[in-house]
Amino acid sequence: MSDEKVWPQQELGKELNNWGRWGADDEVGTLNFVTPEKRVQAAQLVRTGKAFDLGMPFDSEGPFKGAGFRNNPIHVMTLLPSDTAASPDGMISADDMVITGLQSATQWDGLAHVGYGGKFYNDVPAAAVNNFTGAARNSFPKVVDRLISRGVLLDIPAVKGVDRLDDSYQITEADVLAAEERQGVRVESGDIVCLRTGSYKWFLEGDRERFLGNAPGPCIDMCRWLHDREVAALAIDNSTGESWPSPIENAIIPFHQVVIRDMGLTLGEMFNFEDLVVDCEQDGVWEFMLCATGLKVTGAVGSPLTPIALK
Repeated sequence: MSDEKVWPQQELGKELNNWGRWGADDEVGTLNFVTPEKRVQAAQLVRTGKAFDLGMPFDSEGPFKGAGFRNNPIHVMTLLPSDTAASPDGMISADDMVITGLQSATQWDGLAHVGYGGKFYNDVPAAAVNNFTGAARNSFPKVVDRLISRGVLLDIPAVKGVDRLDDSYQITEADVLAAEERQGVRVESGDIVCLRTGSYKWFLEGDRERFLGNAPGPCIDMCRWLHDREVAALAIDNSTGESWPSPIENAIIPFHQVVIRDMGLTLGEMFNFEDLVVDCEQDGVWEFMLCATGLKVTGAVGSPLTPIALK
């Protein structure tokens, strides 16, 4: 008999595995559900022209403080008006650059971000991500054009009668079903689900430590629902992308393992739904066109973005 530990998230991952579903060479995963017809449907949801910025500012006041593998973006001016003031015709100009980790603010986790057993999504070996090429397979640029679709906001705190969920609360399938019923909306194939926990309020209130700490978020119980509904991507307003710390002893981000590695689902973190949720409560419309394309950084395993919801 084998003494190898059976991890519950990896057992679930075998059940929900999408490897080969769209071919052996697929690097897009569940974003295959975003078809041209789906984009047309999303465009038809724009009726008032209202736009909502769902992104975090990229600046030195971001969530990350001190040493670590993620740091706040650094914005630097590389050309000032004073540098060009001597132009014969009086022309002045300015230029700048940003130094940032690709996952240091509102971000997408790509399909080469998390794996286990030496493999990433669709049987891609760990060696495909290296210092020479970055992600040679499953890189984020592969999915950029798929990240425009129907977005659906599910407000879980409202289901519970609170403005934000408790630390480490585990969002279940029952919670998202209750949110759909309360809001009169249904998540369909190819949708990008925007899951509100209320955690972003900690960041807006200046409590970076609480925002980066024990977070409410989805647990692996939600994975079957995401799989059955053919959700294209999942965007969350917390910093961890799932409930933290892990409810499975010694498991490291088990929800990421299932949805990214096994299902091939692009996962977003640190989205700001606070203005959008107010508007959705006012007009009763919880669906919208979501434009959330990110950057085409060659070989990247994720991307920063400024997502826009259009209603």
